[in-house]
Amino acid sequence: MRFRPTIVVPAAGRGSRFGGTQHKLEQPFDGLTVLGATLRHAIQTQLPVVVVTSEAMAPLVARLVATRDMVVLGAAEAARGMGYSIATGVAERSGAPGWLVLPGDMPRVQPGTLLAVATALEQHPVVYAQHKGRRGHPVGFAAELYSELILLDNDDGARRVVARYPAFGVDVEDAGVLMDVDTPADLEALQASSHTAPMDSPAASRS
Repeated sequence: MRFRPTIVVPAAGRGSRFGGTQHKLEQPFDGLTVLGATLRHAIQTQLPVVVVTSEAMAPLVARLVATRDMVVLGAAEAARGMGYSIATGVAERSGAPGWLVLPGDMPRVQPGTLLAVATALEQHPVVYAQHKGRRGHPVGFAAELYSELILLDNDDGARRVVARYPAFGVDVEDAGVLMDVDTPADLEALQASSHTAPMDSPAASRS
């Protein structure tokens, strides 16, 4: 596609709600890991991708993307939350025409969904995927919001930015836009769910 926003994948959180000795992003999923499946779909779009991760997760990420496509945060930086990870990814790709935020624990989001949000971002400052009226990810931001995005911090993510601008909802059949992995029960539900068909031409409508 002509318009090529960067997909920013925050993957620096501790995942403390998951418990156990293995990080949630390292859990087996679809023959890969949770993070591996998320990145597989992101890479399949052929859009630029940057992964913001922690020192602990860096070895896993390095097996999935090129070194130039990852940013490794120190422990103190990683502890600053989703907002800081988004800001770091946006700053790393400051020349992009926009950014799609796709959390690393959302392995069911399909490539067609990412492309649908990217396409809508050409016409709107903020775009999000929605399934059956429910907002999900990815969330896209136009380049004009750069100065606000790089100031994000803590676990609020980009909610305040979304709230300040008219947001356009892209209706998709992809239920994966609502599915993340916070707990072992979440992972079991994802593993049990069937794949939605890849969406080459998802319908879009204003929310």
